[in-house]
Amino acid sequence: MIILGIETSCDETACAILKKDNDRIQILSNVVASSASLQAKYGGIIPEQAAREQIKATIPVIQEAIENCKLKIENLDAISVTYGPGLIGSLLVGVETAKTLAIVWKKPLIPVNHLTGHFYANWILVPSSTNLVPQFPCLSLLVSGGHTDLVLFTDHGQYKYLGGTRDDAAGECFDKCARLLRLPYPGGPEISKLARKGDALRFKLPIPMKGSKDLDFSYSGLKTAVSGLVNQLTGELDKQKPNSPIHQLTNQQKADLAAAIEQTIIQSLVDKVILALKTYPVKDVMIAGGVAANQKLASELKLKIKNLKLKINLHIPSANLCTDNGAMIASAAFFINKKIDPLVLQADPNLSL
Repeated sequence: MIILGIETSCDETACAILKKDNDRIQILSNVVASSASLQAKYGGIIPEQAAREQIKATIPVIQEAIENCKLKIENLDAISVTYGPGLIGSLLVGVETAKTLAIVWKKPLIPVNHLTGHFYANWILVPSSTNLVPQFPCLSLLVSGGHTDLVLFTDHGQYKYLGGTRDDAAGECFDKCARLLRLPYPGGPEISKLARKGDALRFKLPIPMKGSKDLDFSYSGLKTAVSGLVNQLTGELDKQKPNSPIHQLTNQQKADLAAAIEQTIIQSLVDKVILALKTYPVKDVMIAGGVAANQKLASELKLKIKNLKLKINLHIPSANLCTDNGAMIASAAFFINKKIDPLVLQADPNLSL
């Protein structure tokens, strides 16, 4: 079976074509066009601008994905598309394109929840991988710019929501803290890169929700703590420019703060996963979302699992499949496979798990 997946929930315009033989899912083509460099000029995503860029890129990206794998339209068995959550303008570009193609090409249309799609990146076996796919029941952590959620999957399409962020998501906290340090957007990768040069023990930051017995997350307090620390370090503010510190952070202060921020966020994520495992003693854990590409998160979780002598299989997608892409949407469609009348499908920016 061959499925084409379209993803346009934020600032990426993505299309992938995947083939499934038995339990193995193979990427035939995977194309992603991003307006991140354009958004970086403004320190974040401007929704209207992202959607305008996607209008320009969608058809060329789909065309390139098809040409790359040298397939004909008749070889496709279905079209899948992200219908939420996300930016409404961006979602509409992908959804309306998928609906039109499904009608014109006479192909079944499968709508996919963007959040669920991230998890299914773990079912894609890249050529260099020898790992097995996750087995149920499976504890799952979604950690990205807009979402931080813990979910227990008991089967495909069957899951229990265990907890999520009460305010800022982990990835959002990375980005906001990076802005306080005057680092480029997107902030998460910049903090991780700078953190390698820093001392995480120099500045003490509060670990969010430390000691709580639930499986929720919260990162607004950490952002506030970083803001207060930056103001303390930079000293008196220029009265004529109330938002511009007279004294700038030194390069080493920035590196040490970056290391402390990264360590604190990762510690909170690892703590919640371990807490969940005490209640739901599964053998498989999967991580998904953009922050899943953070190498320190993977290493810290592996170390914690090893130290506790837990027999856990940890599943993390390759870095290029952690961020938004069409491959994860097509992958999810193989297992969800709930076809819908194209004329009925509507984008839902507030869709949740």
